[in-house]
Amino acid sequence: MKKILLYMMLVAFASIFCYADTVQAAPSAPKVEYKEKSIGDLFRGFYKTTGINAFLNPTDGLKDSSGHELSKFTQSWGRIIMFFVCFLLFYLAIKKGFEPLLLLPIGFGGLLANIPIAEIAGPNGFLGIIYGFGIESGLFPLIIFMGVGAMTDFGPLLANPKTAMLGGAAQFGIFATLIGALALSQHTSIFNFSLADAAAIGIIGGADGPTAIFLASRLAPDLLGAIAVAAYSYMALVPIIQPPIMRVLTTKEERKIRMVQLREVSKREKIIFPITILMLCVLVLPDATPLIGALAFGNLVRECGVVQRLSDTMQNALINIVTIFLGLSVGSKLAAEKFLVPNTLGILMLGLVAFSIGTAAGIIMAKIMNKFSKDKINPLIGAAGVSAVPMAARVANKEGIKEDCTNILLMHAMGPNVSGVIGSAVAAGVLLSIFK
Repeated sequence: MKKILLYMMLVAFASIFCYADTVQAAPSAPKVEYKEKSIGDLFRGFYKTTGINAFLNPTDGLKDSSGHELSKFTQSWGRIIMFFVCFLLFYLAIKKGFEPLLLLPIGFGGLLANIPIAEIAGPNGFLGIIYGFGIESGLFPLIIFMGVGAMTDFGPLLANPKTAMLGGAAQFGIFATLIGALALSQHTSIFNFSLADAAAIGIIGGADGPTAIFLASRLAPDLLGAIAVAAYSYMALVPIIQPPIMRVLTTKEERKIRMVQLREVSKREKIIFPITILMLCVLVLPDATPLIGALAFGNLVRECGVVQRLSDTMQNALINIVTIFLGLSVGSKLAAEKFLVPNTLGILMLGLVAFSIGTAAGIIMAKIMNKFSKDKINPLIGAAGVSAVPMAARVANKEGIKEDCTNILLMHAMGPNVSGVIGSAVAAGVLLSIFK
């Protein structure tokens, strides 16, 4: 036994000495010889690292961390223009109160993305990392849908199911814009959109940011940033875009129409509803089940009443955290080199057209339904068929109150509004199944 221990000790000592020799033999790092610099050289070296120098002296052939070459315009005036775009978003969020939960993080993300040298939105920057984790993977949209489901009361839709037709009609903007994007590509040399690109752009018409991101990440990953920015910008600008369309397409008498009181919906109906729409999706359109499934799960947690803590988390902490990261990630695509290009500007234009057509289609559908229905529908609630929940419903209510301050349309407008959420998710599933 003593001989064995002695032998093991000798082997251990030999190993240590060998390791020490190896360490000594390893090549040492080259010594950097310090060169003395004058005060002037130190200041000149510091100036070259400043943002002022980056703006005033753009460099030929400079590449970002992704390897894309940056033009001189992008490095200087492009970034300055985008700073003003971000300041405009701050103004709309803080001063005007237009969806500050969306516009503030998007604007700040854009500001960070346009800072020279720092590469905050690059693959190794913190915005780039968040973007890859949550947006490119399609994870954030699903979590947002879970939160939306937990916050949404489908009671108004169940009480008046025919308002689902308004939500369906508002999705017309998606398919009209798909055709418009293809026409632009075929008849102009500025834009170049494939059929899948056009489908991803068209989904902006549904005014549903998570759905737009989800579909774009699968059909047109290269356009994902521009589509996300367009979708969320128009969602936030619902109070500006929709009212003029509503006034043009309706008369004063139509805006004063009072709708019949909604019936009370039982708890059992509310519990069965999310399970039913999920099973219908499973049978008819499995491609839409990620979005519909997340929405149904969130809503079931809310309505069943036995997991209040989970429901509270989804409605508050979870959706708030994801909204922060999602807003900053979307804002990171406001970098000048990615935003100030023809395709992005074309997507913004097409998105606005899609959103406007969706709003108009909902209103026109309500007017058509009034021709055949005994109980009249106020056409203003048709505009809430786009999915921006609950903003579009609030705008419809506000426009109705302007004509008659005693006519409250909010709960009636929530029917087409929540059906629009389902409608845009179903439309995304249809497009996914077509382009599979």
